[in-house]
Amino acid sequence: MDIRNRPTTFGVIVGTRGIFNSELAAADREKLLGTIKEMGFAAVIPAKEETTNGGIETRKDAKICAELFKRHGDDIDGIIVSLPNFGDELAVVQVLDMAGLDVPVLVQASNDALDKVDIFSRRDAFCGKISVCNNLYQYGIQFTDTTRHTEDPDGEMFRQDLERFAAVCRVVRGVRGARIGMIGTRPDAFQTVRFSEKILQSSGITVVPVDLSWIFARAGEITESDPELRKKLNEVRGYGTIPDRIPSEHILRSARLSLTVERWIEENECDASAVQCWNSIQLNYGCAACLTMSMMSNSLKPSACEVDITGALSMLILSLASKQPAALLDWNNNYGNEENKCVNTHCSNFPKDFVSGDIEISELDLLGEDLGRENCFGAIKGKVKSGPATYLRVSTDDTKGRIKGYVGAADFTDDPFDMDGGIAVVEVPRMRELLRHICAQGFEHHVAMTRGHLSSIIGEALGTYLGWDIYVHE
Repeated sequence: MDIRNRPTTFGVIVGTRGIFNSELAAADREKLLGTIKEMGFAAVIPAKEETTNGGIETRKDAKICAELFKRHGDDIDGIIVSLPNFGDELAVVQVLDMAGLDVPVLVQASNDALDKVDIFSRRDAFCGKISVCNNLYQYGIQFTDTTRHTEDPDGEMFRQDLERFAAVCRVVRGVRGARIGMIGTRPDAFQTVRFSEKILQSSGITVVPVDLSWIFARAGEITESDPELRKKLNEVRGYGTIPDRIPSEHILRSARLSLTVERWIEENECDASAVQCWNSIQLNYGCAACLTMSMMSNSLKPSACEVDITGALSMLILSLASKQPAALLDWNNNYGNEENKCVNTHCSNFPKDFVSGDIEISELDLLGEDLGRENCFGAIKGKVKSGPATYLRVSTDDTKGRIKGYVGAADFTDDPFDMDGGIAVVEVPRMRELLRHICAQGFEHHVAMTRGHLSSIIGEALGTYLGWDIYVHE
């Protein structure tokens, strides 16, 4: 799914009931469509003259709307049910049942005004929403509620809810049908990142494997006259500061690797990837993969280290929700005696936009001492800039045949920490409770993070609509 460029499209159902003033319904219909357009979204809705007063009241109306939704099924990310008045509960649920799109559904009902409750001005949408939701429950149709029970379709509260709902829709659509590239095999010492392809496939997620030898061979075939290689070299040099001690051939080798991996990702239509980042690539090719992964993640094609496929999936989910880069980090160190702070770090492959100020691109430190620094160019070094964050980890629980996860809000801080690589000092409310949950439920030491507080969005998308077992740490 193209996170940045593809507009979110909503199917729109305006429920109405003939005993109420049709002008109110018509006016709210236009307000709602105006809000959708102003926020940069697209709408699929029957023309005003096709249905009863431009709304959905009868079975005939429902069939017209359902057929329209089915014709645009490939484009519709979610459905908005709007109730400018009490609405017709049966007509609304018939549209959803007949269209059969299986996408997220948002239910909005309009406010009554205290001075406008005469027979020509009242709406009773407050009551009608309960009836519509009752029918959705009966039919087993999952739905999203608004923050307030009733909200004006052109009000600020509804705009916030619509923005949030759009993120839920992006996550659900992006996960269903996601393709994750598995580049190499996991390091033999890391049983922690084992996963089940079959369980992932049950949610529509496909793993696409390739052997590192194929990547190395293709990289070796790229000549210096290749214009795409020259372009990639310029991108690498402009991505961060490279110390003068780094030989130009090391930079060239890294650029070849990046170009090869990116070509393979595009050819195989992968949305994210996970890479065997040590130690075969250093010993058999001669560079680190961190820079390659960082540049892809920064362009919203998340890439995880150590062939952590469900880690890459976690990164993808966060980027779908936030429209920003995500990184994979270790829950790595305590921060003194601070109970709610810890240090999250990696070697690293952090995306450039994650880091405060300029980044340094140089050799791996810890692995460099073991594998030879001349084989380890490509590490991203810098401290993550402060601000609100969301963490997420999803995993396949193979013995129970399910996908599980945890998500919550955190903050990156400005606290100092003198360690090499990519560093983030993280503050999490009630961290000890979270760590107990992580350990008790057998989660990995890796966690994905992105900017902004999005845990309620993630929890709803993965729990309500995908049916995963998600713990939201609030």
